[in-house]
Amino acid sequence: MTQSSSSATSTTPAQPAQSCSAPGGIVGHTATSLSRAIHARDVSCAEVLDAYLAQVDRLNPVVNALVSLADRDVLRAQASERDAQLARGQSLGPLHGFPQAPKDIMPAAGMVTTRGSPIFAGQVSTTDAVVFERMRAGGALFIGRSNSPEFGLGGHTYNPVYGTTRNAFDPAVSAGGSSGGAAVAVALHMLPVADGSDMMGSLRTPAAFNNVYGLRTSFGLVPHGPTEEVFFQQFSVAGPMARNIPDLALLLSVQAGFDARLPLTRRHEDIALLGQPLERDFRGARIGWLGDLGGHLPTEPGVLATCEQALAHFRTVGCAVESVVPAFDMAQLWSAWIDLRSFSVAGANAALYRNPDTHALLKAEAVWEIERGVRLSALQVYDAARVRSAWYQVLRGLFEQFDFLVLPAAQVFPFDADLDWPHAVGGRTMDTYHRWMETVVPATMAGLPALAAPAGFGPGGLPAGLQIIGPAQADAAVLQIGHAYDQASDHARVPSPLLG
Repeated sequence: MTQSSSSATSTTPAQPAQSCSAPGGIVGHTATSLSRAIHARDVSCAEVLDAYLAQVDRLNPVVNALVSLADRDVLRAQASERDAQLARGQSLGPLHGFPQAPKDIMPAAGMVTTRGSPIFAGQVSTTDAVVFERMRAGGALFIGRSNSPEFGLGGHTYNPVYGTTRNAFDPAVSAGGSSGGAAVAVALHMLPVADGSDMMGSLRTPAAFNNVYGLRTSFGLVPHGPTEEVFFQQFSVAGPMARNIPDLALLLSVQAGFDARLPLTRRHEDIALLGQPLERDFRGARIGWLGDLGGHLPTEPGVLATCEQALAHFRTVGCAVESVVPAFDMAQLWSAWIDLRSFSVAGANAALYRNPDTHALLKAEAVWEIERGVRLSALQVYDAARVRSAWYQVLRGLFEQFDFLVLPAAQVFPFDADLDWPHAVGGRTMDTYHRWMETVVPATMAGLPALAAPAGFGPGGLPAGLQIIGPAQADAAVLQIGHAYDQASDHARVPSPLLG
Protein backbone atom coordinates (compact mmCIF):
# COMPACT_ATOMS: atom_id res chain seq x y z
CA MET A 1 0.00 0.00 0.00
CA THR A 2 1.34 3.38 -0.97
CA GLN A 3 2.53 5.51 1.91
CA SER A 4 1.62 9.15 1.48
CA SER A 5 1.92 12.31 3.51
CA SER A 6 -0.57 14.16 1.35
CA SER A 7 -4.13 14.85 2.33
CA ALA A 8 -6.67 12.19 1.44
CA THR A 9 -8.30 13.23 -1.78
CA SER A 10 -10.14 11.04 -4.22
CA THR A 11 -10.68 11.05 -7.90
CA THR A 12 -13.96 12.65 -8.83
CA PRO A 13 -16.52 9.86 -9.08
CA ALA A 14 -19.56 9.63 -11.20
CA GLN A 15 -22.51 11.14 -9.38
CA PRO A 16 -24.91 8.48 -8.06
CA ALA A 17 -27.65 8.40 -10.63
CA GLN A 18 -31.01 9.06 -9.06
CA SER A 19 -32.61 7.41 -12.11
CA CYS A 20 -30.54 4.24 -11.66
CA SER A 21 -32.74 1.45 -10.35
CA ALA A 22 -31.89 -1.06 -7.67
CA PRO A 23 -31.63 -4.72 -8.72
CA GLY A 24 -34.77 -6.65 -9.39
CA GLY A 25 -35.45 -10.33 -8.93
CA ILE A 26 -34.29 -12.27 -5.90
CA VAL A 27 -31.36 -10.00 -5.00
CA GLY A 28 -33.70 -7.01 -5.18
CA HIS A 29 -35.59 -8.25 -2.12
CA THR A 30 -35.10 -6.67 1.25
CA ALA A 31 -33.89 -9.20 3.81
CA THR A 32 -37.28 -9.22 5.51
CA SER A 33 -39.18 -9.81 2.24
CA LEU A 34 -36.63 -12.44 1.19
CA SER A 35 -37.16 -14.32 4.45
CA ARG A 36 -40.92 -14.23 3.92
CA ALA A 37 -40.58 -15.43 0.32
CA ILE A 38 -38.34 -18.31 1.34
CA HIS A 39 -40.67 -19.40 4.14
CA ALA A 40 -43.72 -19.11 1.87
CA ARG A 41 -41.75 -21.23 -0.60
CA ASP A 42 -42.27 -18.60 -3.30
CA VAL A 43 -38.55 -19.01 -4.00
CA SER A 44 -36.33 -21.94 -3.15
CA CYS A 45 -33.12 -21.70 -1.15
CA ALA A 46 -31.33 -23.12 -4.18
CA GLU A 47 -32.68 -20.29 -6.35
CA VAL A 48 -31.67 -17.72 -3.74
CA LEU A 49 -28.15 -19.11 -3.57
CA ASP A 50 -27.71 -19.10 -7.34
CA ALA A 51 -29.03 -15.55 -7.64
CA TYR A 52 -26.61 -14.19 -5.04
CA LEU A 53 -23.68 -16.16 -6.46
CA ALA A 54 -24.44 -14.64 -9.87
CA GLN A 55 -24.37 -11.17 -8.29
CA VAL A 56 -21.04 -12.02 -6.65
CA ASP A 57 -19.64 -13.22 -9.98
CA ARG A 58 -20.72 -9.99 -11.65
CA LEU A 59 -19.57 -7.41 -9.12
CA ASN A 60 -17.04 -8.91 -6.70
CA PRO A 61 -14.21 -8.84 -9.27
CA VAL A 62 -14.67 -5.04 -9.37
CA VAL A 63 -14.67 -4.40 -5.61
CA ASN A 64 -13.03 -7.42 -3.90
CA ALA A 65 -15.49 -7.41 -1.00
CA LEU A 66 -15.85 -11.18 -0.52
CA VAL A 67 -12.83 -13.46 -0.22
CA SER A 68 -12.08 -17.15 0.31
CA LEU A 69 -15.25 -18.15 -1.52
CA ALA A 70 -16.66 -21.57 -0.62
CA ASP A 71 -17.01 -24.59 -2.92
CA ARG A 72 -20.21 -24.16 -4.89
CA ASP A 73 -21.14 -27.82 -5.03
CA VAL A 74 -21.02 -27.93 -1.24
CA LEU A 75 -23.11 -24.75 -1.02
CA ARG A 76 -25.71 -26.11 -3.43
CA ALA A 77 -25.98 -29.29 -1.39
CA GLN A 78 -26.56 -27.17 1.73
CA ALA A 79 -29.21 -25.11 -0.07
CA SER A 80 -30.98 -28.30 -1.14
CA GLU A 81 -31.00 -29.46 2.47
CA ARG A 82 -32.52 -26.10 3.54
CA ASP A 83 -35.27 -26.65 0.96
CA ALA A 84 -35.84 -30.19 2.22
CA GLN A 85 -36.14 -28.87 5.76
CA LEU A 86 -38.83 -26.39 4.70
CA ALA A 87 -40.64 -29.18 2.86
CA ARG A 88 -40.75 -31.05 6.19
CA GLY A 89 -42.16 -27.95 7.90
CA GLN A 90 -38.86 -27.16 9.60
CA SER A 91 -37.41 -23.65 9.64
CA LEU A 92 -34.11 -22.85 11.31
CA GLY A 93 -35.05 -19.19 11.71
CA PRO A 94 -35.27 -15.89 9.85
CA LEU A 95 -31.95 -16.48 8.05
CA HIS A 96 -33.03 -19.84 6.65
CA GLY A 97 -31.34 -20.14 3.26
CA PHE A 98 -29.62 -16.72 3.46
CA PRO A 99 -26.18 -16.44 1.82
CA GLN A 100 -23.82 -14.85 4.34
CA ALA A 101 -20.06 -14.20 4.49
CA PRO A 102 -18.73 -13.90 8.06
CA LYS A 103 -16.16 -11.18 8.56
CA ASP A 104 -12.60 -12.49 8.30
CA ILE A 105 -11.59 -11.53 11.84
CA MET A 106 -13.25 -14.03 14.16
CA PRO A 107 -13.17 -17.80 13.54
CA ALA A 108 -15.71 -19.61 11.39
CA ALA A 109 -15.59 -23.40 11.56
CA GLY A 110 -14.31 -25.09 8.42
CA MET A 111 -13.33 -21.78 6.84
CA VAL A 112 -10.02 -19.97 6.47
CA THR A 113 -9.64 -17.18 9.04
CA THR A 114 -6.69 -14.95 8.17
CA ARG A 115 -7.55 -11.81 10.18
CA GLY A 116 -6.08 -10.09 7.14
CA SER A 117 -2.58 -11.20 8.14
CA PRO A 118 -0.07 -13.38 6.27
CA ILE A 119 0.66 -14.94 9.66
CA PHE A 120 -2.66 -16.80 9.44
CA ALA A 121 -3.00 -17.18 5.67
CA GLY A 122 -4.55 -20.54 4.83
CA GLN A 123 -5.36 -21.48 8.44
CA VAL A 124 -8.74 -23.21 8.76
CA SER A 125 -10.74 -22.60 11.94
CA THR A 126 -12.23 -25.48 13.87
CA THR A 127 -14.79 -23.47 15.86
CA ASP A 128 -17.27 -20.65 15.29
CA ALA A 129 -17.34 -17.30 17.01
CA VAL A 130 -20.63 -17.11 18.91
CA VAL A 131 -22.21 -14.69 16.44
CA PHE A 132 -21.33 -16.98 13.52
CA GLU A 133 -22.55 -20.00 15.45
CA ARG A 134 -25.92 -18.28 15.85
CA MET A 135 -26.13 -17.21 12.21
CA ARG A 136 -25.29 -20.73 11.05
CA ALA A 137 -27.83 -22.26 13.47
CA GLY A 138 -30.34 -19.71 12.18
CA GLY A 139 -30.13 -21.16 8.69
CA ALA A 140 -27.46 -19.06 6.98
CA LEU A 141 -25.20 -20.51 4.26
CA PHE A 142 -21.62 -19.26 4.51
CA ILE A 143 -20.50 -18.54 0.95
CA GLY A 144 -17.12 -16.98 1.85
CA ARG A 145 -15.62 -14.34 4.12
CA SER A 146 -15.94 -10.55 4.00
CA ASN A 147 -12.61 -8.75 3.69
CA SER A 148 -11.04 -6.77 6.54
CA PRO A 149 -7.77 -4.94 7.21
CA GLU A 150 -5.02 -6.72 9.14
CA PHE A 151 -6.31 -7.52 12.65
CA GLY A 152 -9.16 -5.12 11.90
CA LEU A 153 -6.83 -2.18 12.56
CA GLY A 154 -7.63 0.96 10.61
CA GLY A 155 -10.61 2.36 8.78
CA HIS A 156 -9.52 1.26 5.29
CA THR A 157 -9.95 -2.35 4.15
CA TYR A 158 -6.71 -3.60 2.64
CA ASN A 159 -4.32 -6.39 3.61
CA PRO A 160 -1.43 -8.36 2.08
CA VAL A 161 -3.47 -11.57 1.88
CA TYR A 162 -6.47 -10.52 -0.20
CA GLY A 163 -5.71 -6.95 -1.26
CA THR A 164 -7.93 -3.86 -1.19
CA THR A 165 -11.72 -3.72 -1.00
CA ARG A 166 -13.11 -0.91 -3.11
CA ASN A 167 -16.06 1.38 -2.55
CA ALA A 168 -19.52 0.36 -3.74
CA PHE A 169 -20.12 3.80 -5.30
CA ASP A 170 -16.69 4.38 -6.82
CA PRO A 171 -14.05 1.62 -6.97
CA ALA A 172 -11.29 4.26 -7.04
CA VAL A 173 -11.90 5.10 -3.37
CA SER A 174 -11.88 3.36 0.00
CA ALA A 175 -14.65 1.14 1.29
CA GLY A 176 -13.81 2.12 4.86
CA GLY A 177 -13.11 -0.46 7.49
CA SER A 178 -12.72 -2.66 9.15
CA SER A 179 -16.07 -4.14 8.03
CA GLY A 180 -15.45 -2.78 4.54
CA GLY A 181 -16.10 -6.02 2.70
CA ALA A 182 -19.41 -6.48 4.51
CA ALA A 183 -20.62 -2.95 3.76
CA VAL A 184 -19.77 -3.17 0.05
CA ALA A 185 -21.39 -6.61 -0.27
CA VAL A 186 -24.63 -5.29 1.26
CA ALA A 187 -24.62 -2.09 -0.81
CA LEU A 188 -24.17 -4.08 -4.03
CA HIS A 189 -26.78 -6.74 -3.14
CA MET A 190 -24.16 -9.50 -3.01
CA LEU A 191 -25.55 -10.29 0.46
CA PRO A 192 -29.01 -9.47 1.88
CA VAL A 193 -27.47 -8.42 5.22
CA ALA A 194 -24.03 -8.84 6.78
CA ASP A 195 -22.30 -9.12 10.12
CA GLY A 196 -19.57 -6.76 11.19
CA SER A 197 -17.68 -5.73 14.28
CA ASP A 198 -16.78 -2.34 15.71
CA MET A 199 -14.01 -1.20 18.04
CA MET A 200 -13.21 2.19 16.50
CA GLY A 201 -15.93 2.68 13.94
CA SER A 202 -15.47 -0.60 12.09
CA LEU A 203 -19.21 -0.88 11.48
CA ARG A 204 -19.85 2.85 11.28
CA THR A 205 -17.13 4.09 8.92
CA PRO A 206 -17.80 1.56 6.12
CA ALA A 207 -21.56 2.07 6.52
CA ALA A 208 -21.04 5.81 5.99
CA PHE A 209 -18.68 5.25 3.06
CA ASN A 210 -21.08 2.85 1.28
CA ASN A 211 -24.50 4.38 2.00
CA VAL A 212 -25.83 1.59 4.23
CA TYR A 213 -26.74 1.18 7.90
CA GLY A 214 -24.39 -0.23 10.53
CA LEU A 215 -25.20 -0.62 14.22
CA ARG A 216 -22.53 -0.50 16.90
CA THR A 217 -24.44 -2.39 19.55
CA SER A 218 -24.32 -1.78 23.29
CA PHE A 219 -21.59 -3.82 24.90
CA GLY A 220 -22.96 -7.23 25.86
CA LEU A 221 -25.97 -7.17 23.56
CA VAL A 222 -24.29 -9.38 20.94
CA PRO A 223 -21.64 -11.86 22.12
CA HIS A 224 -18.18 -10.97 20.77
CA GLY A 225 -15.91 -13.96 21.13
CA PRO A 226 -15.21 -16.21 22.84
CA THR A 227 -11.73 -14.79 23.33
CA GLU A 228 -8.93 -15.59 25.75
CA GLU A 229 -9.96 -12.60 27.92
CA VAL A 230 -13.65 -12.06 28.70
CA PHE A 231 -13.73 -9.32 31.35
CA PHE A 232 -11.54 -6.37 30.30
CA GLN A 233 -12.41 -6.41 26.60
CA GLN A 234 -15.34 -4.02 26.35
CA PHE A 235 -14.58 -2.05 23.18
CA SER A 236 -15.05 -4.51 20.33
CA VAL A 237 -18.66 -5.43 19.65
CA ALA A 238 -20.38 -7.42 16.92
CA GLY A 239 -23.41 -6.09 15.09
CA PRO A 240 -25.43 -6.01 11.86
CA MET A 241 -25.23 -4.11 8.56
CA ALA A 242 -28.18 -3.67 6.20
CA ARG A 243 -29.83 -1.40 3.65
CA ASN A 244 -32.74 -0.54 5.96
CA ILE A 245 -33.68 -0.79 9.61
CA PRO A 246 -36.11 -3.76 9.51
CA ASP A 247 -33.35 -5.79 7.83
CA LEU A 248 -30.87 -4.61 10.45
CA ALA A 249 -33.26 -5.70 13.21
CA LEU A 250 -33.78 -9.08 11.52
CA LEU A 251 -30.08 -9.96 11.69
CA LEU A 252 -29.74 -8.49 15.17
CA SER A 253 -32.55 -10.73 16.41
CA VAL A 254 -30.38 -13.73 15.52
CA GLN A 255 -27.14 -12.27 16.87
CA ALA A 256 -28.27 -10.90 20.24
CA GLY A 257 -28.55 -12.54 23.64
CA PHE A 258 -26.69 -14.03 26.57
CA ASP A 259 -23.93 -16.61 26.18
CA ALA A 260 -22.48 -18.23 29.30
CA ARG A 261 -19.00 -18.27 27.74
CA LEU A 262 -19.09 -14.46 27.82
CA PRO A 263 -20.29 -13.46 31.30
CA LEU A 264 -20.87 -9.77 30.50
CA THR A 265 -23.45 -10.51 27.79
CA ARG A 266 -27.08 -9.65 28.52
CA ARG A 267 -29.91 -12.05 29.27
CA HIS A 268 -32.63 -12.42 26.67
CA GLU A 269 -35.24 -10.99 29.02
CA ASP A 270 -33.15 -7.81 29.24
CA ILE A 271 -33.26 -7.33 25.46
CA ALA A 272 -36.89 -8.25 24.86
CA LEU A 273 -37.58 -4.67 23.73
CA LEU A 274 -35.73 -5.47 20.51
CA GLY A 275 -38.85 -7.33 19.40
CA GLN A 276 -41.16 -4.33 19.69
CA PRO A 277 -42.44 -2.49 16.58
CA LEU A 278 -40.03 -0.13 14.83
CA GLU A 279 -42.74 2.46 14.19
CA ARG A 280 -42.90 5.12 16.90
CA ASP A 281 -44.15 8.69 17.19
CA PHE A 282 -41.13 10.98 17.58
CA ARG A 283 -42.98 14.26 17.81
CA GLY A 284 -41.32 16.24 20.58
CA ALA A 285 -38.21 14.09 20.73
CA ARG A 286 -35.01 16.07 21.34
CA ILE A 287 -31.90 15.64 19.20
CA GLY A 288 -28.54 17.05 20.33
CA TRP A 289 -26.33 17.87 17.32
CA LEU A 290 -22.68 17.50 18.38
CA GLY A 291 -21.29 18.52 14.99
CA ASP A 292 -17.51 18.77 15.10
CA LEU A 293 -17.48 18.94 18.92
CA GLY A 294 -17.04 22.68 19.01
CA GLY A 295 -14.28 22.74 16.40
CA HIS A 296 -12.30 19.91 17.98
CA LEU A 297 -12.76 17.52 15.04
CA PRO A 298 -11.18 18.47 11.71
CA THR A 299 -13.48 17.62 8.82
CA GLU A 300 -13.10 17.48 5.07
CA PRO A 301 -14.93 20.37 3.37
CA GLY A 302 -18.52 19.37 2.65
CA VAL A 303 -18.88 16.73 5.35
CA LEU A 304 -20.49 18.95 8.00
CA ALA A 305 -22.73 20.66 5.45
CA THR A 306 -23.96 17.31 4.11
CA CYS A 307 -24.68 16.03 7.61
CA GLU A 308 -26.39 19.26 8.68
CA GLN A 309 -28.70 19.06 5.67
CA ALA A 310 -29.63 15.53 6.76
CA LEU A 311 -30.76 16.84 10.16
CA ALA A 312 -33.88 18.10 8.38
CA HIS A 313 -35.17 14.52 8.29
CA PHE A 314 -35.32 14.44 12.09
CA ARG A 315 -37.36 17.65 12.01
CA THR A 316 -39.66 16.08 9.41
CA VAL A 317 -40.67 13.37 11.90
CA GLY A 318 -41.27 15.96 14.64
CA CYS A 319 -37.94 16.08 16.47
CA ALA A 320 -36.42 19.28 17.80
CA VAL A 321 -32.73 19.60 16.88
CA GLU A 322 -30.37 21.73 18.94
CA SER A 323 -26.60 22.17 18.76
CA VAL A 324 -24.67 21.23 21.89
CA VAL A 325 -21.00 20.90 22.83
CA PRO A 326 -20.16 18.47 25.67
CA ALA A 327 -18.38 20.08 28.62
CA PHE A 328 -15.34 17.82 28.49
CA ASP A 329 -11.68 17.97 27.54
CA MET A 330 -11.82 16.08 24.25
CA ALA A 331 -8.02 15.94 23.99
CA GLN A 332 -8.01 14.10 27.32
CA LEU A 333 -10.65 11.69 26.01
CA TRP A 334 -8.51 10.92 22.94
CA SER A 335 -5.43 10.32 25.09
CA ALA A 336 -7.38 7.92 27.30
CA TRP A 337 -8.79 6.18 24.25
CA ILE A 338 -5.47 5.45 22.59
CA ASP A 339 -4.06 4.15 25.88
CA LEU A 340 -6.98 1.77 26.38
CA ARG A 341 -6.92 0.72 22.73
CA SER A 342 -3.17 0.02 22.78
CA PHE A 343 -3.60 -1.87 26.04
CA SER A 344 -6.20 -4.11 24.36
CA VAL A 345 -4.31 -4.59 21.08
CA ALA A 346 -1.03 -5.33 22.84
CA GLY A 347 -2.63 -7.82 25.19
CA ALA A 348 -4.17 -9.75 22.31
CA ASN A 349 -1.15 -9.68 20.00
CA ALA A 350 2.03 -9.28 22.09
CA ALA A 351 3.03 -12.91 21.48
CA LEU A 352 3.13 -12.24 17.73
CA TYR A 353 5.32 -9.20 18.37
CA ARG A 354 7.79 -11.10 20.54
CA ASN A 355 8.25 -13.91 18.02
CA PRO A 356 10.80 -12.75 15.41
CA ASP A 357 9.18 -14.80 12.65
CA THR A 358 5.71 -13.34 13.13
CA HIS A 359 6.98 -9.88 14.09
CA ALA A 360 8.43 -9.51 10.60
CA LEU A 361 4.96 -10.04 9.12
CA LEU A 362 3.14 -7.41 11.23
CA LYS A 363 2.16 -4.15 9.58
CA ALA A 364 3.65 -0.96 11.00
CA GLU A 365 0.40 0.19 12.61
CA ALA A 366 0.09 -3.08 14.54
CA VAL A 367 3.67 -2.77 15.76
CA TRP A 368 3.01 0.81 16.86
CA GLU A 369 -0.10 -0.22 18.83
CA ILE A 370 1.65 -3.13 20.52
CA GLU A 371 4.74 -1.12 21.45
CA ARG A 372 2.55 1.61 22.98
CA GLY A 373 0.63 -1.00 24.91
CA VAL A 374 3.62 -2.79 26.41
CA ARG A 375 5.04 0.54 27.64
CA LEU A 376 1.90 1.46 29.58
CA SER A 377 1.93 1.15 33.33
CA ALA A 378 -0.98 -0.24 35.32
CA LEU A 379 -1.69 3.23 36.72
CA GLN A 380 -1.82 4.72 33.21
CA VAL A 381 -4.42 2.16 32.21
CA TYR A 382 -6.42 2.86 35.36
CA ASP A 383 -6.26 6.61 34.79
CA ALA A 384 -7.52 6.11 31.23
CA ALA A 385 -10.41 4.05 32.60
CA ARG A 386 -11.24 6.87 35.01
CA VAL A 387 -11.37 9.36 32.13
CA ARG A 388 -13.64 6.97 30.26
CA SER A 389 -15.95 6.76 33.27
CA ALA A 390 -16.05 10.55 33.64
CA TRP A 391 -16.94 10.89 29.95
CA TYR A 392 -19.81 8.44 30.38
CA GLN A 393 -21.21 10.56 33.21
CA VAL A 394 -21.07 13.69 31.03
CA LEU A 395 -23.06 11.95 28.32
CA ARG A 396 -25.47 10.56 30.89
CA GLY A 397 -26.12 14.15 31.88
CA LEU A 398 -26.71 15.16 28.25
CA PHE A 399 -29.27 12.38 27.93
CA GLU A 400 -31.30 14.10 30.64
CA GLN A 401 -31.64 16.98 28.16
CA PHE A 402 -31.73 15.07 24.87
CA ASP A 403 -33.21 11.77 23.71
CA PHE A 404 -30.47 11.15 21.13
CA LEU A 405 -27.12 12.65 20.19
CA VAL A 406 -26.00 12.96 16.57
CA LEU A 407 -22.65 13.67 14.91
CA PRO A 408 -20.90 12.71 11.66
CA ALA A 409 -20.05 9.03 11.24
CA ALA A 410 -16.85 9.97 9.39
CA GLN A 411 -14.80 13.16 9.19
CA VAL A 412 -13.91 12.56 5.54
CA PHE A 413 -15.54 11.33 2.39
CA PRO A 414 -14.18 8.06 0.97
CA PHE A 415 -10.55 8.69 0.01
CA ASP A 416 -8.20 7.32 -2.65
CA ALA A 417 -8.07 3.54 -2.27
CA ASP A 418 -4.33 3.59 -2.96
CA LEU A 419 -3.59 5.64 0.15
CA ASP A 420 -2.89 3.93 3.44
CA TRP A 421 -4.94 6.45 5.46
CA PRO A 422 -5.70 10.19 5.45
CA HIS A 423 -2.58 11.99 6.66
CA ALA A 424 -4.29 15.37 6.80
CA VAL A 425 -7.92 16.40 7.27
CA GLY A 426 -9.24 19.93 7.00
CA GLY A 427 -5.70 21.29 6.86
CA ARG A 428 -4.64 19.52 10.06
CA THR A 429 -1.98 16.81 10.14
CA MET A 430 -3.14 13.49 11.55
CA ASP A 431 -0.66 12.31 14.20
CA THR A 432 -1.74 8.63 14.18
CA TYR A 433 -3.04 6.21 11.60
CA HIS A 434 -6.52 6.45 13.11
CA ARG A 435 -6.78 10.08 14.24
CA TRP A 436 -8.92 10.84 11.18
CA MET A 437 -11.60 8.59 12.73
CA GLU A 438 -11.82 10.39 16.08
CA THR A 439 -15.53 11.11 15.57
CA VAL A 440 -16.38 7.48 16.44
CA VAL A 441 -14.55 7.56 19.80
CA PRO A 442 -17.28 9.28 21.90
CA ALA A 443 -19.77 6.42 21.52
CA THR A 444 -17.14 3.70 21.88
CA MET A 445 -15.69 5.18 25.06
CA ALA A 446 -19.12 5.52 26.63
CA GLY A 447 -20.24 2.02 25.60
CA LEU A 448 -23.37 3.42 23.96
CA PRO A 449 -25.35 2.14 20.97
CA ALA A 450 -24.57 4.09 17.80
CA LEU A 451 -26.26 3.72 14.43
CA ALA A 452 -24.46 4.86 11.29
CA ALA A 453 -27.11 6.18 8.88
CA PRO A 454 -26.75 7.45 5.30
CA ALA A 455 -26.63 11.27 5.26
CA GLY A 456 -26.57 11.87 1.52
CA PHE A 457 -23.82 12.62 -0.96
CA GLY A 458 -21.19 15.32 -0.88
CA PRO A 459 -20.12 17.74 -3.61
CA GLY A 460 -18.04 15.02 -5.31
CA GLY A 461 -20.90 12.52 -5.30
CA LEU A 462 -19.52 10.29 -2.54
CA PRO A 463 -21.56 9.08 0.46
CA ALA A 464 -21.51 10.57 3.96
CA GLY A 465 -23.06 9.25 7.17
CA LEU A 466 -24.45 10.30 10.52
CA GLN A 467 -24.10 8.57 13.89
CA ILE A 468 -27.26 8.38 15.99
CA ILE A 469 -26.23 7.68 19.60
CA GLY A 470 -28.66 6.55 22.26
CA PRO A 471 -28.48 6.21 26.05
CA ALA A 472 -26.98 3.11 27.66
CA GLN A 473 -28.57 -0.12 26.41
CA ALA A 474 -31.18 1.81 24.38
CA ASP A 475 -30.51 -0.19 21.21
CA ALA A 476 -34.23 -0.62 20.49
CA ALA A 477 -34.86 3.13 20.69
CA VAL A 478 -31.90 3.79 18.38
CA LEU A 479 -33.40 1.36 15.85
CA GLN A 480 -36.74 3.14 16.11
CA ILE A 481 -35.35 6.64 15.52
CA GLY A 482 -33.20 5.20 12.74
CA HIS A 483 -36.29 3.73 11.10
CA ALA A 484 -38.17 7.03 11.34
CA TYR A 485 -35.16 8.83 9.85
CA ASP A 486 -34.93 6.27 7.05
CA GLN A 487 -38.61 6.65 6.21
CA ALA A 488 -38.24 10.42 6.05
CA SER A 489 -35.17 10.37 3.81
CA ASP A 490 -34.34 8.61 0.57
CA HIS A 491 -30.56 8.48 0.98
CA ALA A 492 -30.31 4.73 1.55
CA ARG A 493 -32.46 4.05 -1.50
CA VAL A 494 -30.00 5.71 -3.91
CA PRO A 495 -28.35 2.71 -5.59
CA SER A 496 -24.73 2.40 -6.63
CA PRO A 497 -23.93 3.21 -10.28
CA LEU A 498 -22.22 -0.20 -10.38
CA LEU A 499 -25.61 -1.89 -10.17
CA GLY A 500 -26.36 -0.67 -13.70
